[in-house]
Amino acid sequence: MKKKGYTVSSLSFSRKVVRASASVTRRRNAIHCLSEIDITEPRRLIADHFSKTGEKLSFTAYIVTCLARVIAEQPELNSFISRNRFVVLDDVTISVLVEREIKGEHVPEPLGIRQAQLKTYRQISNEIRKAQANEEKKIGSLTGTGWFSLVPGFLLKLFIRLADHNITMARRYGKVAVTAVGMFSSEPAWFIPHGTATVLLTIGSINLKVVETGGQFQSREHLCITTSFDHDIVDGAPAARFMSRFSELVKSGELIGDNVYD
Repeated sequence: MKKKGYTVSSLSFSRKVVRASASVTRRRNAIHCLSEIDITEPRRLIADHFSKTGEKLSFTAYIVTCLARVIAEQPELNSFISRNRFVVLDDVTISVLVEREIKGEHVPEPLGIRQAQLKTYRQISNEIRKAQANEEKKIGSLTGTGWFSLVPGFLLKLFIRLADHNITMARRYGKVAVTAVGMFSSEPAWFIPHGTATVLLTIGSINLKVVETGGQFQSREHLCITTSFDHDIVDGAPAARFMSRFSELVKSGELIGDNVYD
């Protein structure tokens, strides 16, 4: 509705969900780690694969692949609290926010990558690419949860609170999540997120840094990344061990190699 000097429009359902989720999670006991990871080698391998095959693999999928392997090595992080009980999930399901355009609005929708610890980088990349190409213009079409849009706005906060501690929902979407919003930034940028995941990776921008290697100065690509942990479950020492192992694995590029052709 156009008024004199301003325009009024109704809030979309997706915007109501974001508001409700932020309200539920803003008081969460979280600790955050802001770091930079040298991604020169994995980016080179991905570029080489594209030049040889014409196949453009998802960089977010590479981060998800590394994350799944490290979580499998430290299963205590693949957990949550439900009714004063500590629940550890057997399989690593990682929730990846995929941005899609629905009714002219760019909407982030969660895609659950199930048994991610058993999948290759290419398999995970294919799942994400398929979700991005989904042309159904309905929230929930990625996961078969279109009924979610029928939840009344005044019940959204309650629904999110209940889902946060529900084992069925945890198995469907996981308690580990990745969002890549920061990759749209052209300047060094980190983001501090809201979320219900026990471990939440927020991918920031990629920037060039000149570093000394072997007595020579080189320009290297570095990824700005924020890792958030639920402090009710994860203390500082386990979080530090996780970051050390995760950074090492991402930097190496070893999960690309020949596995990209599987």
